[in-house]
Amino acid sequence: MSEQLISRRGAFSLLGLGAALGFAVPTTMLTASDAEAQAQPTTPAPTTPAPAAPAPSTQPMSGMQHDMQHGMQQGEEQQTGGKNRRQARHAGRHERRQARRNARHERREARRNAREMRREARGKSDKLYMKGDVTKQK
Repeated sequence: MSEQLISRRGAFSLLGLGAALGFAVPTTMLTASDAEAQAQPTTPAPTTPAPAAPAPSTQPMSGMQHDMQHGMQQGEEQQTGGKNRRQARHAGRHERRQARRNARHERREARRNAREMRREARGKSDKLYMKGDVTKQK
């Protein structure tokens, strides 16, 4: 017999194969029985068509059904969460834009009012302001 070194990869593959067989063999041993199978009478297929969608039952859901329902609810929650975040971003942008518009409008009004006040002040204090012909002497 020749001795060969086994690589890590080979050792892990053997270990995995052994684990798989270890799980598979006990389940087949538990399901197989020594009793001979008895012939079951076959029932005729129903002639009425089956309903398209199953009616909701009042019985508690099995674990797998509950997990599927929970997963669907999580998906819906994620969708609504994303929708809520998107709406919040949209509302925030809208508010910021409106604030900028209002600030711009207020600045324009302030400039307009300041110009009007300056014009009025010039008109009252100096009657000869910008009247070149009157002030000049020939």
